[in-house]
Amino acid sequence: MTTKNFQYRMLIAFMLCSFAAQSQTKRSTAMNIQKFNVIGISTRTTNENGQSAKDIEKLWVKFWTEEIQRQIPNKVNDDIYAVYTDYKADFNGPYTTIIGLAVSSLENIPQGFVGITIETAAYQKFISKGKMPAAVFNTWLEIWQNDKLNRAYKADFTIHEKKYYDGDHAEVETYISIKE
Repeated sequence: MTTKNFQYRMLIAFMLCSFAAQSQTKRSTAMNIQKFNVIGISTRTTNENGQSAKDIEKLWVKFWTEEIQRQIPNKVNDDIYAVYTDYKADFNGPYTTIIGLAVSSLENIPQGFVGITIETAAYQKFISKGKMPAAVFNTWLEIWQNDKLNRAYKADFTIHEKKYYDGDHAEVETYISIKE
C-alpha cells in the first residue's frame, strides 16, 4: 500500500467516526528529551488498511473504562502518554502502542501492564491545537508526509495534559524521535 493510499484510508476512517474539526499544528525546533519511564497497557498494530485506528481506539476505550490510570504505581503526575515504539521498519509496518503514565520506577508493574524506558534522545516537538482527537490525527498526517523529518523510529509519544480537555482549544504535544 502506498503512503498516499494509506493516508487517504486513515482520513476516511477518522471522518466516518465524526472526528472532523478545525485544527492546526505548530512545529518547534529539535530538542533532547531526558530518559523517563512509562507504565501502561499496550497493543501491537499496523497502519495498513486502517488497522491502527481500530486497535488504538480499543486501547483508549480500555484505558478509560478500566480506569487504568488509577492502577499504575509510582506515577509522577496525571499526564497521559501514548507511546509508539518497537517499529518493525517505519510507520508503514507493525509497531507497539502503549497508553499509560510516566512513573518514577518500573518496579511493581501490574499484571497485564507493560513498562518501557524512553531513553535520552533527540526529538522534534509538534503541538496539536483544536478539537481532539482530530487535531492529533492531523498532526500525524503532517508527520507522515514530511520526508525531511529524518525519523529515528525509536519511541515517539504524545502527552495528554490538562489542556487536552479544553474542547475546541485543546492541545496535545507530540514528540517524534529523530536521528542526530
